[in-house]
Amino acid sequence: MSGVSPGERARARAAEAAAGFILVLICLYCAIPFVWVFVASVDAEPSQFLKMPRSWSPHHYTSIFGQHDGIRWIANSAIVVGSATLIVIVLGGLGGYSLSRSRGWWRRPFLYTIILIRVVPPTALIVPLYKVLLTANQPVEFIVRAIMPSGLVRSSMHIVGFVNGYLGIILVLAATQLPLALWIMKTYFDTIPRDYEEAALMDGATLLQRIRKVLIPLALPGLAAAGLFAFIIAWGDFLMPLIFLSSNELQTLPLGLFRAYMRVNQMDFGFMAALAVIYTLPAVIAFGFARRFLVQTFSGGVKG
Repeated sequence: MSGVSPGERARARAAEAAAGFILVLICLYCAIPFVWVFVASVDAEPSQFLKMPRSWSPHHYTSIFGQHDGIRWIANSAIVVGSATLIVIVLGGLGGYSLSRSRGWWRRPFLYTIILIRVVPPTALIVPLYKVLLTANQPVEFIVRAIMPSGLVRSSMHIVGFVNGYLGIILVLAATQLPLALWIMKTYFDTIPRDYEEAALMDGATLLQRIRKVLIPLALPGLAAAGLFAFIIAWGDFLMPLIFLSSNELQTLPLGLFRAYMRVNQMDFGFMAALAVIYTLPAVIAFGFARRFLVQTFSGGVKG
């Protein structure tokens, strides 16, 4: 350090200050839309331009739950996205473990095949996917009509229907996010030494005990990362619910935001801003909880 001249130290400090200043500008630029959305959501007289509110009011938030179907939108999104994320975590964990521990010739072709699903645009899959689900929905409707009273057929199909039902959209969202989860979990299980499992096996642990007491605790960061990606992408998915859900009772939060934007009579910026804040919060909260696991997953996982 004694060989560094005062001029070089001054230039280094100036470079650090310039980099910090540029970083602050970028952060401010990225934060402006979020600031506008939050300010407009509590402004009694919001507009499409960013301005300081003359008066603050929670009216836009209360109207979402009191005058509109906000509770239903949030509940539908929570049911659909939560169920899809749970399926992705379970199947991604089991499949990733199998792919990591298997030495079959088929493993690499299978991994590259499933990741190709992420390359195909979702719009290219809508027509064949809708046809498949519509065909599968017919026998389900036949069974429901045979065993359920006529007054409960519609509500039952809203639960088990492949089209315009919870089950169909849950399976679609889970299937679209599962390839990425399999890659994440396979890569993470590769970092977990087999010694842990062999030690548990030597102690007489059964398969379920090894999964519950060894594999799940060790794989928790990877599971959290896979679940975080699945949750955020599924929570923000607009196209699939728009295509596969037609009943007002099943609309999710993205569809509710879309309906609010498409109103012909008026454009309520405050209502849309409040709805956008509510729409953003779950993803932000989920990232806050899983951030530590996400960093651990992509920084090397478990060290042997």
